[in-house]
Amino acid sequence: MNDGAHTALQEAHNGALTEYVIEWNGKPVSSIKTSFRKAVAAAKLENASPHVLRHSAAVHLAAAGVPMQKISQYLGHSNTAITESTYARYAPDHLREDSSILDFTRIRKVQ
Repeated sequence: MNDGAHTALQEAHNGALTEYVIEWNGKPVSSIKTSFRKAVAAAKLENASPHVLRHSAAVHLAAAGVPMQKISQYLGHSNTAITESTYARYAPDHLREDSSILDFTRIRKVQ
């Protein structure tokens, strides 16, 4: 959990009227689907889902250079092969070494 999520949950806990951190009308919320759909509609987003948020988080982690092993653990993948096959292309150094083969500025003129 990151610091922002921790702070938000702590504030929700401090302001809770019951023992539940996430509540509605004094009862625990058993599903956030309705609220999520309403938030998506209010933001005028299309095709947004918890899965899209999960995928976006993994892409941002990869783009920031977080190692695939850590991203795999964050997502709960059983092995890094699953993570690498989906998210490696977003890593800033993915295929960088191999792409040097195509660096035509390094090709010498043949005399």
